[in-house]
Amino acid sequence: MNEITVVEKRKLNNAPKAIIYFFIYSFIGWLLEVIYAMYVERRFVNRGFLFGPICPIYGFGALILIASLGKVKGNRFLKFFVAVISFSVFEYIVSYVLEVMFNQRWWDYSNDILNLNGRISLLYSLLWGVLGILFTEKIHPMIRGQVEKISLLIPKVIQICIICALVAGFIIDEVFSILGYL
Repeated sequence: MNEITVVEKRKLNNAPKAIIYFFIYSFIGWLLEVIYAMYVERRFVNRGFLFGPICPIYGFGALILIASLGKVKGNRFLKFFVAVISFSVFEYIVSYVLEVMFNQRWWDYSNDILNLNGRISLLYSLLWGVLGILFTEKIHPMIRGQVEKISLLIPKVIQICIICALVAGFIIDEVFSILGYL
C-alpha cells in the first residue's frame, strides 16, 4: 500500500475534526478559567457548568470563530469586528439560556461600564475581538497542525472510537450536571 493511501485512510472529514477541536478548546478554556480563578481566589475552583474539565462555551466559541473567520484572510479589522459581534451575541445568548434554565448566572458584567444586562460588556467584547485574531492567526493553525500530525499516527477507526468515547462522556457529564443544578 502506498503512503498516500495510508494517509487518506487516516484522515477524518470535517465533522469529526470539529468534534476534536470542540473538546480541545473546551478543555483549554476550562484550564484558563481554573488558572484565573486560582489566581483570584487562591484556591481550586472548578469553573463552568459541567463537572468535568471542559467549558463548552469555549469549544463552541472556537467553532464559531473557525466557521466565521476561516475564510477571512489578512483583513484584521474585519476579523476583529466579526469576532466581537459573533462572540458577544453568542455570550449573551448562552448567558440568557443558562439563567432561564437554571436560574443562575455563571458570569456577571454588571459592574463593568458599558455592559448589556450584565451578560456582555464592551471590555470583554473587545477582548474577544483581539482573541479572535490571535486564535485564527496563531492558536488554531498550531492546534490544527498538531491534530493533523497526531491523526496520521492513529488508525481512523481508533480516532472514531476516541471521538465516540469523548462524546459519550460529554453527554453523561451534561446529564449529571443538569440534574445537579435542578
